Amino acid sequence: MFCHKRRSLRCTFGSFFPGRFCRSASSFFNLTDPKFLEEKRLVVWFCSLVCVMNATGSMGIAVTVRPCCRLLAAQLFPECPCHQRRAAAAAFFFPRCPHDRLRASKCPRAPSLSLAPQRRSAASWVRAALAPARDEAAVSDARRLSTAAGPVPGGDRAFERIFVQGLAAVEPLVIERVAEQERMLVVEEKRKVEEVEEEQRAEMAKAREVSESEKEAWRLLKNAVVDYCGSPVGTVAATDPAVEALNYDQVFIRDFVPSALAFLLKGETEIVRNFLLYTLQLQSWEKTVDCYSPGQGLMPASFKVRSVPLDVSKDEVEEMLDPDFGESAIGRVAPVDSGLWWIILLRAYGKITGDYTFQERVDVQTGIKLILNLCLSDGFDMFPTLLVTDGSCMIDRRMGIHGHPLEIQALFYCALRCSREMIVVNDGSKSLLRGINNRLSALSFHIREYYWVDMKKINEIYRYKTEEYSQNAINKFNIYPEQIPGWLVDWVPEKGGYFIGNLQPAHMDFRFFSLGNLWAIVSSLATPRQAEGILDLIEEKWDDLVGNMPLKICYPSLEYEEWRIITGSDPKNTPWSYHNGGSWPTLLWQFTSACIKMGRPELARKAIAIAENRLLDDKWPEYYDTPTGRFIGKQSRLYQTWTIAGFLASKLLLENPEMASILTFEEDLELLEGCACSLIKSPRTQCSRHAAKSHVLH
Repeated sequence: MFCHKRRSLRCTFGSFFPGRFCRSASSFFNLTDPKFLEEKRLVVWFCSLVCVMNATGSMGIAVTVRPCCRLLAAQLFPECPCHQRRAAAAAFFFPRCPHDRLRASKCPRAPSLSLAPQRRSAASWVRAALAPARDEAAVSDARRLSTAAGPVPGGDRAFERIFVQGLAAVEPLVIERVAEQERMLVVEEKRKVEEVEEEQRAEMAKAREVSESEKEAWRLLKNAVVDYCGSPVGTVAATDPAVEALNYDQVFIRDFVPSALAFLLKGETEIVRNFLLYTLQLQSWEKTVDCYSPGQGLMPASFKVRSVPLDVSKDEVEEMLDPDFGESAIGRVAPVDSGLWWIILLRAYGKITGDYTFQERVDVQTGIKLILNLCLSDGFDMFPTLLVTDGSCMIDRRMGIHGHPLEIQALFYCALRCSREMIVVNDGSKSLLRGINNRLSALSFHIREYYWVDMKKINEIYRYKTEEYSQNAINKFNIYPEQIPGWLVDWVPEKGGYFIGNLQPAHMDFRFFSLGNLWAIVSSLATPRQAEGILDLIEEKWDDLVGNMPLKICYPSLEYEEWRIITGSDPKNTPWSYHNGGSWPTLLWQFTSACIKMGRPELARKAIAIAENRLLDDKWPEYYDTPTGRFIGKQSRLYQTWTIAGFLASKLLLENPEMASILTFEEDLELLEGCACSLIKSPRTQCSRHAAKSHVLH
């Protein structure tokens, strides 16, 4: 930048600081001039100038050292031959510098420089320190002339405490003043570090406190994993070595859901993704049941990985997935709930992983639409509920749930809400979305209005008039008051209620079915008041519904003549066993989800503690018998996978309650406002959606 043969120091600075050069420091340090910022050596000179000034006048500038201006010029321009020009420049910038005596001793190349009368006010240790530092090469390095700043107690807040880092041979030429604010920052930082370390120690201690039941459960769950072509695709239903496998060595869609949830909460997502894709490929499998093909969109109940020899060589085999749509099941009933569970799991996978592009794939979107078209197809039914036969869900044997069982309706409602979130909106999906919204509003109103019972409702049914024929009939399903069972009168508490198990013309199934009621809470099929009532009922009737092992699949059991007629004298569904009043530990994870959603996790903790005390010693049975669940089921499989997975998923949900949102839904008032009945302009249509809405608001 500086060519000393062409221009003087005064001219050089004059080009950057036009006009009269003010001796005042406040006007001299014009940092906004771009020309000033462009020249690096000038910036270095400026920083050095700020560091060494020690004026304590009206400006209130407090600095620690006043070296000779002659020394500064020598440091900045060590090779400049123009001594006279440099002296003139120094005289211009430092007219009041008193350090004449430094000139002769420190800068012999410029003996004629005399700036001011000699004064001996500078400390001798300053001169001694500057002398060796000047001769070091590091001093001339601009990168070493950096500064560090801090507040100056008692000084002008506009200036900072500054020291030069370029003087390698000496300590920074400042008077160290540690501000109170700095000390507070150090203390605060130390406190934060200690808190983080304490949290880490707590987490490590928590990790060490994993119970033996959890360790064994994870070991068994991973041993139950099934591989297909080298990739995990699911878990078998049970690994009990003491009995014949039958179909328990297959991967059931409904059974795998708690396993998938446990894996997702643990961060292992590959197996869930593979399961969703491979079962999707099985959706349109060409299987026949007595020469009839399953409906398009039907999901299989289960599948099995089989090894089939190749035609070329019998030594070589290939793996294939063999699905079961019900043609091999006991009773030969197609599963209605498989497709509903698949949609629910698909949403949970997207919520956990954030991989929403997976849901938008063409094959996945097609699979969702096929399931919904099968469920939303028109039929002869007048109700918004799904009409299904016995044995088409978790209760897969004859138990008198044919018609419109609550379990299917709750899962259907949840699957519709999941689908409404995941379906890509375009011209081809608008009509389907419109049908989903209409069905949701009608279904929610129907279940809330006609399936709900509490003491008030039971008393209303007790006074029903029958054989009513009109649009304004109160007893719309012609229910006879004599259908109210004797056990119900004393069983329902004053506080709380539940959804009945089934509703058809002239028939109300007053049994309490746990799965349907829990999913009514999770999916917000129940109003907030009804959801609270269900948990109040479970808490009030804890000994009946939980007892020694959670949770009753239904209450009460069918006994005596009723059992013989309704179940066909089923030897497996004897009273208080299996589906007929047995206790199923796999319901724990659904109970936990419902409790977390309603802000009552203490109920779930209590139930899990009861189960944990027994499951490990009892070898993870499928179900328990007797009214209080004291005995292991007489035909119960041991090492049942969804018992293991349900326990693990419950523990993980309690540890991370915010993760329950991957399953739950909040109340949607728009569903009531958009009731399908309001779209039909007919005087014959009567809808009580406003009454249903009042359940939400009160």
